[in-house]
Amino acid sequence: MATTLRLPTSGGTIEDYLVANSPLAAPERPAGGHAFNRVAYAAAHIVVDPLADNDPWLDRNIDWERTVAFREYLWDLGLGVAEAMDTAQRGMGLDWAGAKEVIANVQSAARKRPDALIAYGAGTDHLPPGPDVTVDDVIRAYEEQVSYVEGQGGRIILTASRALAQAAKGPEDYVRVYGRILRQVQQPVIIHWLGDMFDPALAGYWGSNDFRQTMETAVAIINENASKVDGVKISLLSAEKEIVMRRRLDPAVKMYTGDDFNYAELIAGDEQGYSHALLGIFDAIAPAASAALQKLANDDLAAFHEILAPTVPLSRHIFKAPTRFYKTGVVFLAYLNGFQDHFQMLGGQQSARSIVHLAELFRLADKARVLRDPDIATHRMKTILATAGI
Repeated sequence: MATTLRLPTSGGTIEDYLVANSPLAAPERPAGGHAFNRVAYAAAHIVVDPLADNDPWLDRNIDWERTVAFREYLWDLGLGVAEAMDTAQRGMGLDWAGAKEVIANVQSAARKRPDALIAYGAGTDHLPPGPDVTVDDVIRAYEEQVSYVEGQGGRIILTASRALAQAAKGPEDYVRVYGRILRQVQQPVIIHWLGDMFDPALAGYWGSNDFRQTMETAVAIINENASKVDGVKISLLSAEKEIVMRRRLDPAVKMYTGDDFNYAELIAGDEQGYSHALLGIFDAIAPAASAALQKLANDDLAAFHEILAPTVPLSRHIFKAPTRFYKTGVVFLAYLNGFQDHFQMLGGQQSARSIVHLAELFRLADKARVLRDPDIATHRMKTILATAGI
């Protein structure tokens, strides 16, 4: 039966909302595993232990059982896991010491599954940016993290560096740093270009604030080291910029869309190519992503768009400015869908979005048919509303 609850609106009123959309059926896992024609990673969130007796703004309190179980769920849907990334609050609650714990625990689970596609963020976040930090310091910091991930048997997602953004004097410093690291890696890496809408400290990355110049630098680095680059993930929230860059990459290098606004069209592609996926929103809409990718693999483009199109307004809401707070929406949806029994986050980040924002997220999730059990989701939404006096 459809249920109704009272939800606040952006106009300051409270209105009745009818929860009326049946959830998408989770795709069954074929005996031989899912056969997609795109590589698809979901950047996964961290589940915290809400009963830990610590200072949540300062201390880590990770629920390892639930955190690993969520990765198992993604693998069962045929999705890869992009681990220890910004969706896991890397740099916003999860420091390098905590990331090492995550990498070790999740890699232990991955070793038990031959079908587990996973790659890990390696960057320089243990090196605080500052006027005394040199490019050589950045290189050593990258080497330390890459060495740790490879020592665990993991593949690398080479994440953007706040320290490099401050230390670099121009494009030549990026060429030096990335060239040095790429020559050393054991397996081809995914290079992650994170826009400043996700992290303001990365403004001017690749040595310029002009996209044409930054793309020239990035493409040159990638194509010159194509044998050491599996792909590049750009998170600039611009389909046009991604397509321009995609068409200039070495044919051996994949483009992984990180565009949580335009992912459906970019994954579908055009007559000149397509993007693979490495997306935070795939954490939140995993069953829809899996079902749509299976339709695409079966050459049913209409069904692919029919499934994903309703999720795009939800994603654009979750990732609206300030974009860096999108993790709150991702974890909130995990709570509504029963993947955790609480709405708590590392660093107290559950407070980063308003109750009005969360109410609209609920509406859009219902319309996108990604509420796994609408009755449970409604009950949990009412609990959150009660804490806001509604």
